[in-house]
Amino acid sequence: MSYLKFEKTFMTNLDETLTREILRTNRSGAYHCTTIVDCNTRKYHGLLVVPVPELDDENHVLISSLDTTVIQHGAEFNLGVHQYWGNNFSPRGHKYIRTYDCDKVPTTIYRVGGVVLKKEKLLEHHENRILIRYTLMDAHSETTLRLQPYLAFRSVRQFTHQNNQANQDYSLVENGIRTCMYAGYPDLYMQLSKENQFVSRPDWYRGFEYFKEKERGYDANEDLYVPGYFEFTIKKGESVVFAAGTKEARVPQLRRIFASEAGARTPRDNFYHCLKNSAHQFHNKQDRAHYILAGYPWFKCRARDMFVSLPGLTLSIGENFEFESAMATAERAIMDFIKGRPRKYQVYELEKPDVLLWAIWAVQQYAKSTSMEKAMQSYGKLVNDIVDFIRKNRHQNMFFRPNGLISINGKDSAETWMNSTCMGRPVVARTGFVVEINALWYNALCFAADLNRQAGDSKRADKLSALAFAVGQSFLQTFVNQYGYLYDYVDENTPDWSVRPNMVIAAALDYSPLDVRQKKSIVDYCTKELLTPKGLRSLSPVSPGYNPYYAGPQRERDLAYHQGTAWPWLMGFYFEAYLKVFRRSGLSFVERQLIGYEEEMTSHCVGSIPELFDGNPPFKGRGAVSFAMNVAELLRTIKRLNEFE
Repeated sequence: MSYLKFEKTFMTNLDETLTREILRTNRSGAYHCTTIVDCNTRKYHGLLVVPVPELDDENHVLISSLDTTVIQHGAEFNLGVHQYWGNNFSPRGHKYIRTYDCDKVPTTIYRVGGVVLKKEKLLEHHENRILIRYTLMDAHSETTLRLQPYLAFRSVRQFTHQNNQANQDYSLVENGIRTCMYAGYPDLYMQLSKENQFVSRPDWYRGFEYFKEKERGYDANEDLYVPGYFEFTIKKGESVVFAAGTKEARVPQLRRIFASEAGARTPRDNFYHCLKNSAHQFHNKQDRAHYILAGYPWFKCRARDMFVSLPGLTLSIGENFEFESAMATAERAIMDFIKGRPRKYQVYELEKPDVLLWAIWAVQQYAKSTSMEKAMQSYGKLVNDIVDFIRKNRHQNMFFRPNGLISINGKDSAETWMNSTCMGRPVVARTGFVVEINALWYNALCFAADLNRQAGDSKRADKLSALAFAVGQSFLQTFVNQYGYLYDYVDENTPDWSVRPNMVIAAALDYSPLDVRQKKSIVDYCTKELLTPKGLRSLSPVSPGYNPYYAGPQRERDLAYHQGTAWPWLMGFYFEAYLKVFRRSGLSFVERQLIGYEEEMTSHCVGSIPELFDGNPPFKGRGAVSFAMNVAELLRTIKRLNEFE
């Protein structure tokens, strides 16, 4: 029984299928993203989306979609689906779908009269090339397939419209063509494993509409260029592979390459394998650098997201080598930042004040998965350099105060993970002493002390331990209140009384200034006021300003982003704190909570977890379709459960 399979009655219902998206990526930065009926609903969707570093650091849609038409006895049946202005759909090829299965590779089976056609899609691992294999499973008479590509050649943040500057020239290559619409873009090669006829029929198709962009208050219409179509006959039992990429394909090997790539895929046959498969999609290896993308389809490599998600995406699934590879790039980027050298790596937001502390936390997870000795050998210098950098007040927005705590200026710009802004100002102006930053600071000092003690430097270790003790005392005096939870931030002795989830990080860390009683009180508050089936709310419903619905135009979404929406990644720290308090007796509770995420495997982005959810029922998924920190923390929780058992 397939784990990720949708039957005919579901697939023919556009109200259901257009809200379910599929994402496939490779390690070279390319991706393919659309809905499960191949109808694009976002400007970020595309059959082949690739980075073009010669132009900018954005991704670019080269091919928006590819229509497949079955021809028998002169009758044409277009299997494509497009939405045009006015909510008009044409063609409506979804009515021919019998099943859709994406356990291993996205596979659609169509039935048109006596014709049964299977379509499978995948991206090559280390080439910016998509492969589509067509297999004629059944037919009672001669069958012809026509493939018509819709080209965009634009950034994912823009639209293309009919214009006179687009280059309509093409040249023939083996079993296909080469074309390029605009200067600066790479050539696009479209080829087939079988001889075919390319019919040049250049034209613009106008008025495509992307309702997801319309929902978000953005422009939602564009035009797409069609250079012509490929046509070939196909026999019963025969397979033909279509390839589209930025390099010319070796046509005789296309069938073998597809079979080899498909065989290397991890089956998504259960919840864990879906998360593991999704974890692999965030790796991006370019120019000898290894990045972790924050999410799809619009996020880049953000430093905080990288360090929070790295342990879960690698160590939790036994891929220590991937941690070390990504951390090598991150370490070089950190040292460039600390030394004030020009940025050479595409790791963004390194200057945010909590980022370096999350980097130490990531190293700490590596030590737990390997050993303190190995962590000291590999990252001891990095940890010491970060601690010294902070202690010497060399960070532009981390101020080491006499009480040992770290303060930041968050009044003018959003400096923590709660980073939404409206009209240029932070929606949540977390400033002064921020709870998770100082909890991470205490944790970093304790961990650094233990690392140095492991290396035999007892003098440095003792100094760090003494500082950690002072920080711990100041932390308790600053953040603990008489009601049993922690202030979210304290600015000039004025506390923020909002009940927010950041305090659970302090209770979850391996080195925490809190005692068990205080941790339990924090966990109880989070359970009572913040817990939802999809994550911890970013603000309690009883706190002023609660806004749980992330919907509508950009301004409305910005105001709600961290004012009540639920975030799954915080559950990793909540579960960790819960198990620290309740030990083995809390296992069944954590397991029950995880079950609530399994239904997401067939919702939103199939096989992954979206960025956030509404804080009130029905807890609808919102934001980016696949989010690294969410996937990572669920994997880290599963590993923690396995360790208990």
